[in-house]
Amino acid sequence: MTGGITPALPQTVELGRVLLEAGLSIGVAESLTGGALVAELVKIPGISASLAGGIVAYRTELKHSLLGVDEDLLAERGPVDPDVAAAMALGARTALAAGRADRLDIGLSTTGVAGPQPQAGRAPGIVFVGISSLFGDRVIDLDFSSLVRLDDPEGSRQRVRGATVEAAVHNVLEMLVEH
Repeated sequence: MTGGITPALPQTVELGRVLLEAGLSIGVAESLTGGALVAELVKIPGISASLAGGIVAYRTELKHSLLGVDEDLLAERGPVDPDVAAAMALGARTALAAGRADRLDIGLSTTGVAGPQPQAGRAPGIVFVGISSLFGDRVIDLDFSSLVRLDDPEGSRQRVRGATVEAAVHNVLEMLVEH
């Protein structure tokens, strides 16, 4: 550990290598992870050549105003939904392109319930990771409810958030390796 910051996960190092070697751009939209996913990515030296940035849209209305998630979708299904994750990922690709292109190559998003209490009809530990990319789009449904303990609310939240960061990195890396 250096200065309170842990080293990058091995799969994050690999993701950084793949992104940089392929010259791919990526942007991140986070809700549940609250910036932890971008914080993991910026551990990679030179990642600024690929990582455009991140948007933390923790409040539901910011998912619409910053990322373009449809207001009706948010009103009907709430913020923890696979279609919301997909829209957030696409929103990251578009919002973070900043004139470099119409869209970044990859948008990655996280939304879910860290717990320990349910939210918007979803149980603690339910998570959706969205990927929007030039290779196609996908949403990964994850259930980290086994990490939630009512007697440890803060620890539960951190375990769910940490597992989500690892899953997001793993799934975008897996998609890139497939292509």
